[in-house]
Amino acid sequence: MATEQEKFWEGDFGSNYLKRNQGDALVASKLALWAKILSKAPGVSSVRELGANIGLNLQAISSLIPQVSLQAVEINPDAFATLSQLPNVSAVCGSLYEPFPAAQTDLCFTCGVLIHLNPDLLPVAYQRLYEGSNRYVLVVEYYNPTPAEVVYRGHEGKLFKRDFAGEIMASFPDLRLVDYGFMYRGDPVFRADDLTWFLMEKRAL
Repeated sequence: MATEQEKFWEGDFGSNYLKRNQGDALVASKLALWAKILSKAPGVSSVRELGANIGLNLQAISSLIPQVSLQAVEINPDAFATLSQLPNVSAVCGSLYEPFPAAQTDLCFTCGVLIHLNPDLLPVAYQRLYEGSNRYVLVVEYYNPTPAEVVYRGHEGKLFKRDFAGEIMASFPDLRLVDYGFMYRGDPVFRADDLTWFLMEKRAL
């Protein structure tokens, strides 16, 4: 059964979100972000995104790695309709809590997704990230050293900040931090949301 948060994003709010989050400026900021991240993650030839929306991250990745193989899961049917039309993307319309039917990728990630999940089910989301990757795990989310809820566009119970990467590494001891960085909404060239990214890699203990 879908959670309260999933129903929220599957419905009208999620459909309106994709209409607000388009445009050349956003695409440019995605390219700037991914150029930094991928420079720290050599050897990536396949990528899976959990909660891909219309696929702007995947488009940026494809521009930087033209031969990359892409996988994605998205719960909103309107966003999925656009996502599924992207070339070289194997997409599933459904919950990220469900196991993905395809093989592992070199990099599995979320971007602005974990913050909107039911906190009680984060361990399941972490498991999907970990098992979806044979090398790198990445989270691009709002960071806070301790769990905190934020009212999101007038809605309660829909946005939560915490140390997602720290919790993931505590859950899976073979993950090691490769690098991290911050996107600033006031950047004079590539404006985006205030997001912090953490790139982790599976390494033998």
